[in-house]
Amino acid sequence: MFAIFTTGGKQYAVSEGDIIFIEKLDVEAESTVEFDKVLMIADGAESKTGTPIVEGAKITAKVVKNGKAPKIHVFKYNAKKNYRRRKGHRQPYTKVQIESIAF
Repeated sequence: MFAIFTTGGKQYAVSEGDIIFIEKLDVEAESTVEFDKVLMIADGAESKTGTPIVEGAKITAKVVKNGKAPKIHVFKYNAKKNYRRRKGHRQPYTKVQIESIAF
């Protein structure tokens, strides 16, 4: 069984037991979170597709941890103009483990 859901403006395809990194949620580690914006659920040959979401479907996940991704360096540069700007960025994330998919 797998499902496609949306959170943080992105879509994720998951199965039970999967561990995924999603956009940061305002929840503590070791707590449970539910996603109700399920776009599609498939179980073998049977599948349900929402218009736009599947009514009554939800995905339960356990928050493993909140953290930050590795730093990326952004460097702006204009040749021959003495223009240089250096900036770093670390994207915050929430690591979740999918516990159950219900519909």
